[in-house]
Amino acid sequence: MRIGVLALQGDFEAHARILRGAGATPTEVRAAEDLASVDGLVIPGGESTTIVKLANAYDLVEPLRKRAEQGMPLFGTCAGMIVCARRIVEGDQPLIGVVGIAVRRNAYGRQVDSFETDLEVAGIGDMRAVFIRAPWIEDVDPGVEVLARHGGRPVVVRQGPVVLASFHPELAGDDRLHRAAFGL
Repeated sequence: MRIGVLALQGDFEAHARILRGAGATPTEVRAAEDLASVDGLVIPGGESTTIVKLANAYDLVEPLRKRAEQGMPLFGTCAGMIVCARRIVEGDQPLIGVVGIAVRRNAYGRQVDSFETDLEVAGIGDMRAVFIRAPWIEDVDPGVEVLARHGGRPVVVRQGPVVLASFHPELAGDDRLHRAAFGL
């Protein structure tokens, strides 16, 4: 299976390593032609505002939205969650807006507030979660399945072929969410 990693900003190389280890063929996506050649897409963490600016600059917004609406599997981590959320609490417009959640950017604090914790993820089990300037989910629409919580707030959700996580499983070296998102 050929899985793209949106390679505009963030640690896309860590996701590529995880995907390769899980048996997928990762490919960097920077243009619409790249996106057209993949079976699924990882949207990594990083700066969501930078990802939005670069996606606009590379004319990727409409192709991303179209592929998502057509049911392409997506896995978004941290900023990738923000990119896929239907609502952003601070009032910014979502980039693709395909998952019925409302998120708050950097809700867990600044870089110095980063932390790791163990979570129980439905269908996966215990996993180490690395939170770095992570968003949290403030509201979940009907039809969105909550797979894990931290401090009472949802941190892993699934809606159809899209899985989103507030944290960075790739930094913990855990491929199970990638496998679950893409059926690997």
